[in-house]
Amino acid sequence: MKRVLVLQHEPFEGPGTLRDALSGCELRIVRTYANEIVPGALDGDGLVVLGGGMGVHEADRHPHLRDEMRLLADTVRAGRPVLGICLGSQLLAAALGGTVAKAPHKEIGWYAVDLLSGVADDPLFAAVPSSFTPFHWHGDAFTLPEGAAPLAASAMTPLQAFRAGPRAWGVQFHLETDAQVLDAMLGSGEMELAAAGVDPSAVRARATAELPQLRRISLDVFSRWAALL
Repeated sequence: MKRVLVLQHEPFEGPGTLRDALSGCELRIVRTYANEIVPGALDGDGLVVLGGGMGVHEADRHPHLRDEMRLLADTVRAGRPVLGICLGSQLLAAALGGTVAKAPHKEIGWYAVDLLSGVADDPLFAAVPSSFTPFHWHGDAFTLPEGAAPLAASAMTPLQAFRAGPRAWGVQFHLETDAQVLDAMLGSGEMELAAAGVDPSAVRARATAELPQLRRISLDVFSRWAALL
């Protein structure tokens, strides 16, 4: 059985549909919010880094972020499959030489993502519809690491996803969102939602239409990633 290391930064941002797509794998979840230690090296076949409320620039307050960036860089160099989601994508970009900074506006809610020409031969996104609507929750944005391929954009965020080398992906939007993850995120972020002018009831109402398509896309993408293990 293939083994996947999953780094989880918040109790309310779990693997979501990733757990279903990786049901044939052994998942080792390291919960940094519970002070579990980030391994110094990957002991397994692949690495997933999930989202979180902290930022790459807060490594002084959250030293485990430096450990995660080292692990990400080492895993990419070793040619093992990597998947970074939201904060995980920002950490991956920073680990590979990109920059991460505050975006002009927070992107929270259901917003369309358009795939770019680089997806034509991408192992994960080549079969995904050219435009779809995932869930977003981020206030930072990253630049493209040198040599990486841009894969997706939204109206608010010009770079939403990239591939670095043959088997490492950073995805800014929350492709893993299912109903449970969405409810947990909305329930935990009421103050941030209010400050950003986002109505959680409207987000939940929109989820009825968007979650079924998002699940189909996420299971396809994540299963293709699992096939690389």
